[in-house]
Amino acid sequence: MQILPSAVLAPYVKNYTVVTIGKDITDAVFYPSGYIDLIINISGGSAATIINGKRKDTPSVELLGHITLPTRLTVLKNTTVLIVRIYPHASTLFFDDPVSEFTNYATDMYDVTAESTTLYDRIMMAGDLSGQIKIVEDFLLQQMRKNENRLKKVSMVLALSKRISFDHQPLNLNRLSEDSGLSERYIQKLYMNNMGISPAAFTSVIRFNRSLHLVLNTRSSLTSIAYDCGYYDQAHFIREFKRFTGIVPSESRSFLIENGKDFQEAVNVGF
Repeated sequence: MQILPSAVLAPYVKNYTVVTIGKDITDAVFYPSGYIDLIINISGGSAATIINGKRKDTPSVELLGHITLPTRLTVLKNTTVLIVRIYPHASTLFFDDPVSEFTNYATDMYDVTAESTTLYDRIMMAGDLSGQIKIVEDFLLQQMRKNENRLKKVSMVLALSKRISFDHQPLNLNRLSEDSGLSERYIQKLYMNNMGISPAAFTSVIRFNRSLHLVLNTRSSLTSIAYDCGYYDQAHFIREFKRFTGIVPSESRSFLIENGKDFQEAVNVGF
């Protein structure tokens, strides 16, 4: 189930998604999305992520930063989570700490803000999903008001990211600098301070997700997908895919199709 944010938050929050796990999941590949997610356990079930070999049991409210390393997910059946999916350019509006500190980490929100305990209690006391989302939105709007001085740089990162997303080729930082009128050094700094990853890492995640969509939804050969998504060749595509997931594209294709849409959503594909 997906719910759109209010008009004020729509430029910064993609959606709110409720995911209920229909079966036990053990050490399944968790796919990097390019977004930052606030994950709220609204069922009392349990889950854990293993990022680059380090396991972290999912707390009541978790902040999942950008994922650029192989990650696995374990979840018990009937666990239900509310996921707040934040656009990559906007996360700095909602969190006071440098967003680079959350990259490749699943962070307990209590370590980010002591308000998270009260926030979670209020969410769990709400009568229904719409009430829970209203509480989350009130929290996000409060954070935005505190960090409104960051809006200008957020807009700059968004403009740069649109250029990157529309270009299906490897990142050309020199050309991006010339087109935007910003120095390469300043662009690098903008991304690290406001997105938590470098422009090159962001480009790689965007390209990976484009390729994953084709792997899952078409019968195109890996060579065709590689060239369509801007990889140098099939070997480059497979190497990059495995760097993010630990598996090759053909294995991903068969496993995701075999397990269906609900499983795909649970492991971060397609929402």
